[in-house]
Amino acid sequence: MTPSLSLSGRRAIVSAAASGIGRVIAETFAEAGARVEVCDVDQQKVAEMRQHHPAIGATCCDLADATDTERFFAAAVERLGGIDILINNAGIAGPIEPAESITLDAWNRTLAINLTSHFVLARLAAPLMRQAGGGAIVNISSTAGLAGGALRSPYVASKWGVIGLAKSLAKELGPSQIRVNVICPGFVEGDRMERVMAGEAAQAAVDREQIRARYMASSSMGTGVLPDDIAATILFLVSDSGKRMSGQVFVVDADAM
Repeated sequence: MTPSLSLSGRRAIVSAAASGIGRVIAETFAEAGARVEVCDVDQQKVAEMRQHHPAIGATCCDLADATDTERFFAAAVERLGGIDILINNAGIAGPIEPAESITLDAWNRTLAINLTSHFVLARLAAPLMRQAGGGAIVNISSTAGLAGGALRSPYVASKWGVIGLAKSLAKELGPSQIRVNVICPGFVEGDRMERVMAGEAAQAAVDREQIRARYMASSSMGTGVLPDDIAATILFLVSDSGKRMSGQVFVVDADAM
């Protein structure tokens, strides 16, 4: 049988997806035939998403607020008539500074968005997927979820947590034919990574290009990755081509680890 990457008839929710990696994932799903709902905290980006992709539902939502997250999810499911695919894409860089300088508020907000929002959306999606006979969840972690990182303790802790959450959910939900996997991107070209490099450069009192060169040198291919690379991997996992894959961690980093 020829594997299929079609998502025709599938219903997908992608969090934090009005820009960056999330937007490319949503666009890829729509091109593959899925009906897609996204959320984002940036009202301008949401408005742009609605303008450029009217077939993709876009809603403002603060994923650090569990009540707001639940509201978005309920409305999205009502519009879709159910859910087959959940992509937990939400994540912020958090503070870039020594652990002793990080406030508890900054720590809590980083974990609320990067980890707790994944849990909230997954626990809402699971019973609906079970009723539908199965589904697919993908959590976006990071290569930072597989290694430590100086000056990044909230971010790294949250990304390790994302992997642990997904592996636990895979064991729990597998009997209901709900697959749960993790993607760990490395250096992804885009505005967010530019901000991270600027923060690291400021802490180290060096030029941003020195930080970029360090990242590039860590890859055997001498390159970062693009949002398209992440979206293509996720499309495979949530399609019928990946129907026997669950509980796994997939690194997309141009061999930088």
